Amino acid sequence: MKKAMNQSTLTAIMNGVSIFALLFSMVLLFAYSTVSHRLDDANEKRFELTYNANRFMNGSAYLTNEVRAFAATGSQEHYNNYWNEVNNLKNRDLGVAAMQEIGITSEEQGMIDRMYALSNQLVPLEEQAMERVQAGQQDAAIEYVYGADYNSAITQINALKEQFQDALNTRTLQEVQSLSTISTIIRVLMAAALFMVGVLQICSMRLVRKRILRPIIAVRDQMVEISQGNLSAPFQWEADTSEIGMLVASIQETKQELKKYIDDIDQKLDQMARGNMNLEITGGYRGEFLPIQNAMRQILDALNDALSHIHQTAQEVSEESERVAAGAQTLSEGAVQQASTVEELSAGIQDISIQVSRTSVDADRARQTTEEAGGQLSLCSKKMDALTAAIVDIAESSHKISGITKAIEDISFQTNILALNASVEAARAGAAGKGFAVVADEVQRLASKSAESAKNITELIGASVQLVQYGTSLSEETTRALSEVVSSSKQSSELVGQIAESARLQSLSLQQLTEGMELISGVVQTNAATAEESAASAGELHRQAEKLKVSVQRFRLRR
Repeated sequence: MKKAMNQSTLTAIMNGVSIFALLFSMVLLFAYSTVSHRLDDANEKRFELTYNANRFMNGSAYLTNEVRAFAATGSQEHYNNYWNEVNNLKNRDLGVAAMQEIGITSEEQGMIDRMYALSNQLVPLEEQAMERVQAGQQDAAIEYVYGADYNSAITQINALKEQFQDALNTRTLQEVQSLSTISTIIRVLMAAALFMVGVLQICSMRLVRKRILRPIIAVRDQMVEISQGNLSAPFQWEADTSEIGMLVASIQETKQELKKYIDDIDQKLDQMARGNMNLEITGGYRGEFLPIQNAMRQILDALNDALSHIHQTAQEVSEESERVAAGAQTLSEGAVQQASTVEELSAGIQDISIQVSRTSVDADRARQTTEEAGGQLSLCSKKMDALTAAIVDIAESSHKISGITKAIEDISFQTNILALNASVEAARAGAAGKGFAVVADEVQRLASKSAESAKNITELIGASVQLVQYGTSLSEETTRALSEVVSSSKQSSELVGQIAESARLQSLSLQQLTEGMELISGVVQTNAATAEESAASAGELHRQAEKLKVSVQRFRLRR
């Protein structure tokens, strides 16, 4: 398994870098906001300093202009304006105070102080000039405000004004430009940071798609294939040491385990279908698969037991059918010998016909009940088809043997009637019928022996059916069907009792017959035919038993 970075580690790295970039952008945004605020403050400060510097310098120039105008015109308005500026407006003082409050350098303060000193030097000249104007000496006043001393001071003040303005503009402009440069740098860094965040997001999306989404989609597709039962579908993603890679490895291991279990179960069932019941259910079944292993082991054990008992029963049925065939052959020979004697008897045909008709009706009802039971057995056989095809063969053979046993029972019953009739007629014939009585006794013994053999076969067939039921005990529907078969069998027994009662009435009627030997002759002939049928049925029973043995022998059972 190749090594790979965990998806969680990769995601944490990408998220960490993105968070760092976002935090850096937020810091830059805060710095930009701070610098922008400082830039605004610097521009406002520059404006305020320029405004108040002009206010200071304009105030001084205003006093010069008003005193010169007063000296030249003598207008009282200019005089009032001058003193209004000095006493009330005080633009010079207020401008200097505002600049000091805003903040000026010591150099700038020195220039203001020098301008103040020069301006204060002009005050005495201006006062003397205004006194001369009030005294009517305008020429003297003009000499004061336009003289060399006054002009020299004004020139120095103007030079200081220009120097002050240049220094103030230079300083404030540098501050504004410096903050503007910092703001530009911050904007560039913010743009770069945002670009980096965008690039990181694109890279993160591509990495998430390549390292997370694609493997997840591959895992999803593989799970869909597994849910549809396709365990051979190739995995589109290779296992590695990452979280999803380990998940892929787990899914591949799960597929291998499932395929191992399925292959083992398929192999075992294939062997069972081929008739090999000598198996051992082994394997490393784990977890929820243990009940499957236990169920297969129980089914195999049940089939082995059932097939072993059926094989034994088939052997016994085969042997018993041979004995029944021999007895039927003897009965047939005896019936042929009786035929020449009983041909003379013909009386009592009417009463016996009535009883025989009743017996026929009851027998038909018994036949219908037996057919219903056969239908239930057919339903049971259909339910047992799901286990194996061999069980179907066993069920069909058992059903055929049951029909043959019924035929033997009917033959035994008719033979018993014949024996009773023969005994009655032999008694009526007296000494002439002694030989016939011996034959009748022999027939009766054969009938009893046939009935006993039929009973034994019935018991064997019942045991075989029970074994088939044991092999199909896992199905509830089969159990219900067999219950209905038992109920139908009870009805058949009741009908057989009715048949026996009819036979008793028939025996009473035979005692009243005086000339009924013709009917007995027909019965004897029928008995001969029935005996032949019994022999044929016994042969068919033997063949079905042999077929049952062959069907069971194809299974390799445990010893």
